[in-house]
Amino acid sequence: MNDPSFLSLVPAIVAVTLAFYTRQVLLSLFLGVVSAGPVLWYQTGDASGLNFVANFFIPALGTKGYAQILLIYLWCLGGLLGIWAKTGGALHFATVVGGRLTQGPRSSMLFGWLLGCIFHQGGTVSTVLAGTTVKPVTDKHHVSHEELAYVVDSTASPVATILPFNAWPAYVATLVLGTVPSCFPDIVTSVEFFFTSIRYNFYGFIAVGMTLLTALQVWPILGTKMSAARHRSRTMGKLDADDAVPVLNVEGVDTDPASQIAEGYTPNLLDFLIPISVLLGTAIIPYACFDTNLINEAFMACLLTAILLAWLQGMRVKDIMEGFLNGCKTMTIGAIILGLAVTMAFVSSQLHTADYMVQLIGNNIPAIALPALLTMLCMLIAFACGTSFGTYAVVFPIAMPLAWSIEADPTYLSICFGAVLGGAVFGDQCSPISDTTILSSMFTGCDLMDHVTTQLPLALMASGLGILCSTLAVAIAL
Repeated sequence: MNDPSFLSLVPAIVAVTLAFYTRQVLLSLFLGVVSAGPVLWYQTGDASGLNFVANFFIPALGTKGYAQILLIYLWCLGGLLGIWAKTGGALHFATVVGGRLTQGPRSSMLFGWLLGCIFHQGGTVSTVLAGTTVKPVTDKHHVSHEELAYVVDSTASPVATILPFNAWPAYVATLVLGTVPSCFPDIVTSVEFFFTSIRYNFYGFIAVGMTLLTALQVWPILGTKMSAARHRSRTMGKLDADDAVPVLNVEGVDTDPASQIAEGYTPNLLDFLIPISVLLGTAIIPYACFDTNLINEAFMACLLTAILLAWLQGMRVKDIMEGFLNGCKTMTIGAIILGLAVTMAFVSSQLHTADYMVQLIGNNIPAIALPALLTMLCMLIAFACGTSFGTYAVVFPIAMPLAWSIEADPTYLSICFGAVLGGAVFGDQCSPISDTTILSSMFTGCDLMDHVTTQLPLALMASGLGILCSTLAVAIAL
């Protein structure tokens, strides 16, 4: 094989560039994988390298890591959402608890923030559940849709990276596996590294904290447009700007969660509280007490608990299975994106993209500057692509060996790990082509660009503070 060259960057460049211009993440990631075929042919001199299916898709999608993603993301999480839609458990929880806790704009936004943290599975899960359940409460108390969309969006992916009892650790573990053999020798160790590096995900913590302070109406700097939206809604009762346009045309589409509840079934708090308690208890207690990761088992136990509860309380098996299958269907596109992202990571390893990056700039970047550069790089890529997962697939396999070549220290590697984790979440949160941005706008009734332009100043403040913290962390660690 020839030495790694600029051509090893071609798949990543193709994927990112097409995502920016076409705004089609699926197509962009797929063509990024396809473009790896000619590069592999050039590097090896073997025409069989053109077979991108055999060389990239089959090995990447046949891994244990991707099987775990399908189990958690597609079956367990999708099925759980489908069961909750049939029982109305999550909706009933929000309605009952929200009605008791909310007395005005501040408490209703705080309730929205709490829901975002409770529905901490990240991305579409958090935005849809939190948005649909809290909107009636905040509308009643004259909270602008711009404020609500920010609260929902900023407690979606950021929370999922600091409360990672979800699919994120398993996914990221597959991307970093083997990139630094001494730190990522296997999936279990890689997942553990994710957990130990959470404290360096400064953007995640700051974004969630700023959102809390904004919900409590004590954060002093909102930006001109968000301040105007708050003043408009409080003084005139206008939840949207006069020229606002719905993010998506949902006319004729049933987006009312109450209409999805199985006929004859009466929702209650147990439908939500027991499964979520099983999920958190099974995931957190063994890890905290015995250093044992049971995240896969936690999701399966949660799903089975939700199914059993529904059946014991009189729901027909037909309705249970319908809810489960409908929930899985909603996750299909996400599962495809994840599969393509995992394949892109495999492409980077096969083409030795990281080796080239190390050779190119490894000796030219001061150790103290790398976390800031990684954060900004991820911010730009994720904003252009509209996906944190896709950005992770491109950046993690390159960033980890690069960081290790600059400073072979586990703490330094953790700081860089956290920088990538947070930087990509910024782009996912703020990009107008991101699914979380679009769904946050849709399910809170907010105009898409109103949401983007009111959220961006706050997110930029959080990212600036995150970059400062990571730089200081390196200065202290080294």
